Amino acid sequence: MKLLASPLRSVRSAVLLSALLAAVFSANSLRNDFAYDDNHIITENTAIQSLETLPDALVSPYWPGRFGRELGLWRPTTTLLLGLEWAVAGPDPLLYHLVNVVAHIVTTGLVVLVLAELMTLSAAFVGGLVFAVHPVHVEAVANVIGIAEILPALLFLLACLVHLRGTERTSWPRALVMGALYATAFGAKESAVTLPGVIFLLDAARQRLAPVDLPAYVRDRWKVYLVLVAVASAMLIARLQVLGSIANPFGPLGADLLAEVPRIWTLGEVWSNYVRLMVLPLDLSADYSPGVIPISLGWHAANLVGVFLALATLGGAWAAWRRPAMEKGKDTARVAGFGVVWFLITISPLANVFFISGVLLAERTLYLPSVGFAAALGWLVVRLARERRTLAVVTLTALLTFMGWRTWTRNPTWRDNFTVFGTLIADYPHSGRSQWVLGDLFFQQGRPHQGLVSYRAAINILGPHYQLITEISKKLIDAGYYEAAEHLLLFTWRDSPGFALAPGLLAVVYSQRGMPEETEIYCRIALAIDGDDAVREHLLAWALAEQGRWEEAATARQAAIALGEGEHWEQWVSLAHYRAQAGDTVAARTALDSARVRAGTKRALQEVDSLAGTLRAGTFAPPDTVSPGSPTGP
Repeated sequence: MKLLASPLRSVRSAVLLSALLAAVFSANSLRNDFAYDDNHIITENTAIQSLETLPDALVSPYWPGRFGRELGLWRPTTTLLLGLEWAVAGPDPLLYHLVNVVAHIVTTGLVVLVLAELMTLSAAFVGGLVFAVHPVHVEAVANVIGIAEILPALLFLLACLVHLRGTERTSWPRALVMGALYATAFGAKESAVTLPGVIFLLDAARQRLAPVDLPAYVRDRWKVYLVLVAVASAMLIARLQVLGSIANPFGPLGADLLAEVPRIWTLGEVWSNYVRLMVLPLDLSADYSPGVIPISLGWHAANLVGVFLALATLGGAWAAWRRPAMEKGKDTARVAGFGVVWFLITISPLANVFFISGVLLAERTLYLPSVGFAAALGWLVVRLARERRTLAVVTLTALLTFMGWRTWTRNPTWRDNFTVFGTLIADYPHSGRSQWVLGDLFFQQGRPHQGLVSYRAAINILGPHYQLITEISKKLIDAGYYEAAEHLLLFTWRDSPGFALAPGLLAVVYSQRGMPEETEIYCRIALAIDGDDAVREHLLAWALAEQGRWEEAATARQAAIALGEGEHWEQWVSLAHYRAQAGDTVAARTALDSARVRAGTKRALQEVDSLAGTLRAGTFAPPDTVSPGSPTGP
């Protein structure tokens, strides 16, 4: 018996109908602008905004600027795509959103194709419909940077399809194609690392693999696993070269305690939210940091419910898995177990079980894992249709209507920063992220006292998380609250001495307060950790010049120039000053020649020529042109 038999004359019909539903319910996201992390990674990231600088961006951390290495993200495939989109559309957001929507449509079609290799066409079709409209996908589709979830999922599913449509013994060409897809998916997002586990799951779902069967299985599949392991090893080594580490150095925002207390207490609540978001995604949030999901320090009702749900789901999955293996076109309860295991494997890099990841929970990270939910629900609906066809049709219609409505109404909340953060503050005003955002808004409005109150609340909720403290300190520095910033930065530097940002910002504080000795100390500390920091070399040059150490100041200024500050004519004038003070007039003239080439205005050119005249007259002694508070500084 087939559910909705009329549109299911072929797999193509099921794919097209599911894809059409995905297109309809994601279409209103095309009106969105850039929002949230889009601004950091796209609109403010000059490295991807030129085809000349894009190659360097591919071998740099995904997150530009202050937290690049600390956040432990390297996604060259996504960076390349965003750079190419910028080359075509620039700052116009329409193309970026169109790419997201089209990628979601294609991914939905692939979900149907993959599931159709494992289960009845009716069940695969229902799974595709659910995937097309599930509200948990809104963040990935409606926010531009969500392409870092959709693109790897698309490539991941394509690799699964290539595998499923192969012969029992994998050939070298098929293994190499899968390896290429795996490398590209891994480069789009790190969580694609789980593909080898999913390949084994797909094979185990279609046949019983008892321990006695494993030698024969390895003989048939060793080529694909060899290629996948080689790709994973190469990507991990590349991550080590780019980031300095393989794992993520930062824990989830506000969740540093997870490294100190049993994580199961907090993960219980996270697991209950997984179930809620999959089954009843009514309440959605752009952020799930403490205040939305608290860090638990013991057992209580909420996390006990989560653990119970996890154990019950695993128990049900185990019982379902013991059913007969899935032959193509066969209706078997094993699909439900397959769906649960798919979810567990694909969410594992971000589940904070085996190691600390960068988030407690984020809706965007459920994009690929939700394929497992779609598979299980597809089987359940079709199974219900065998006994109660009308009830199954009504249930499916109600479910798709609810999910479609929730997706359609949620898409506009990602329109821009004002809407995203306004919605977050309205829905979860007591979350740590909301208080942090409120503090930023108060400072932007010139209301620092209210901002400080919100910042204190954010720190009380989230704790002294490195990123939180340094970002708040930056706002305090910009507003002139140097002593408050100093207090916070000294605390976080002593707590986490392995990161360069806190001592680097302390150097800014002391330079603004006219304290060159202290500025030098913290510049050198920051540069010892991260030697490719032009801003810290810039401040170090100023601090050394203030102490009359001209040769050392010139060396630091040259380092700043070599690290990217050389396009600013003021840097060369400052270098000429140091060289002249050190008695090297030839080097001073050379520096002024470089300044003259880069002087972009008539006034700047006149100033450089005037200084060159004083140098020839032996009276060259200008003040340091590049001060610590200049536009080329932090």
